[in-house]
Amino acid sequence: MNKRISAIACSLLVLAACSSKPPTPNWPAEARGSSERATEAWLSGNSRVEVAEFNRARAEVARTGQVALVARLELVRCASRVASLVVEPCAGFDALAQDAAPAEQAYARYLAGAAQATDAALLPEAHRALVSDTTPDVALASIKDPLSRLVAAGVLFRSGRATPGVVALAVETASAWGWRRPLLAWLQVQQQGARAAGDAEAVARLQRRIDLVAPAR
Repeated sequence: MNKRISAIACSLLVLAACSSKPPTPNWPAEARGSSERATEAWLSGNSRVEVAEFNRARAEVARTGQVALVARLELVRCASRVASLVVEPCAGFDALAQDAAPAEQAYARYLAGAAQATDAALLPEAHRALVSDTTPDVALASIKDPLSRLVAAGVLFRSGRATPGVVALAVETASAWGWRRPLLAWLQVQQQGARAAGDAEAVARLQRRIDLVAPAR
C-alpha cells in the first residue's frame, strides 16, 4: 500500500520533484527556437513571421531581467541584416550597449565594419581572420557555416573589402540555402559589377536570376 501511495504522490507532484535531476528553466529553449525561426524567416523574405518570432524570443529573454542576454539577441538579429546587405544602425543593441559584455560590444563593432585588431580575440572564431590582413576571399572560403559566411561577406562589403570573389561566394551560399533576401541583395551587387565592367550579357543573365528570385508583386 505504501508503495502505491508513493507512486501516486510522485505522479501528482510532477515527475521532476521525484527525480534526482533538478528542473531546468524553459525560456532558453523557447528563446532559441523562436530566434532561429525568426532568422530563417528573415533570410527567406518573410518579414511578418520574422517580427512575430523575434518578439517572442525577446520576450522570453527579457523576463530574466538580464540586459546583456537581450543585447546578444539583438545582435543576432542585426547579423541577419548584415548578411542581407541591409545597411542600418543596430538600434536594438545600441540601446543596451552599455550593459553588454565586451565580446558583444566587439561583435557589434565588427558588424558595423569598424572592428579593431584588439577585437579579434573576442569575436567568434569563424570571424577572427577577417579582422587581420588575411586575403578576404581566403578568409571567407574558410568559414564553413553558411550564415556566418554571409555575415562575414556583409562585413567585408560594409568595410569596402568585398572582392568579386567574395560577392560570387555570397551569391553561391545564399542560393544553395534558398535564402531569398540575401540572394537578391548579392545578385544585385554582382549585377552592378557586371554593368560597371560593360558586360551586357552578364547583366542580362543576372537580371533573369533576379526576376526569378524576386517575390511576385
